Amino acid sequence: MLPRHAISDEHWERVKDFLPGQEGDPGVTAENNRLFVDGVLWIAKTGAQWRDLPERFGKWNSVWRRSLGTQGNLASRFSRVARSRPGVVNLGFQRHSRPPACGGGKKRGGDANLNQQALGRSRGGFSTKLHVVVNGLGLPVDFKLTPGQTADITQAEALLQDNDFEMVLGDKGFDSKKLIDYIKSRGAEPVIPPRSNLKEQREFDQHLYKERKLVERFINRIKQFRRVATRYEKTARNFLAFVQVAAITVLLQ
Repeated sequence: MLPRHAISDEHWERVKDFLPGQEGDPGVTAENNRLFVDGVLWIAKTGAQWRDLPERFGKWNSVWRRSLGTQGNLASRFSRVARSRPGVVNLGFQRHSRPPACGGGKKRGGDANLNQQALGRSRGGFSTKLHVVVNGLGLPVDFKLTPGQTADITQAEALLQDNDFEMVLGDKGFDSKKLIDYIKSRGAEPVIPPRSNLKEQREFDQHLYKERKLVERFINRIKQFRRVATRYEKTARNFLAFVQVAAITVLLQ
């Protein structure tokens, strides 16, 4: 019986060849790649501090340092699976709060440093917004991190520009003439309901718009990881690494 939060045998067979540190690779050969993956999943699922990583996974500092480079490498490779399936893509976002005790980042730099680390100030404290695009199967394609107060429409074109698509789904928050024109210029159909205050109501495929639920389902799935549901990391890079870990588990399903 597998320990709780450990990677399954089936999923391990699919990811093991992507991990560095194998025999013949340049650098140090890893003692146990699977144990390393289990350690990262344990941290991601529980939301515990790295120093509380159980000893069975090895030295917490070694696992932490290695995880920063490995997670992004795995995510970039697996995202090719989603990107290779053109068709319907779905835009969405989720705001992730940060515990007040974690502080706001480095003391120097002020608000400029907060923006660099994708942290924004609001009534509820510090927060980060994760902008997401998934494909027609609900698989993650790309992410963008911004401070929590950033409007979702500002990241739409950046999320779409490197991907192929035939239709783009989004809620009313993405109803912008500039974005609609951009989608059409790419030869695709916008499936975005118009805002109610527009004089000319644009038609859209209401039946297809029901598939909007796919991006919401993806966000709910990655929020099962406590390290994603609440941002504990000081830097945007470290937080995004855990988002990528959660996304990999969805891609493996």
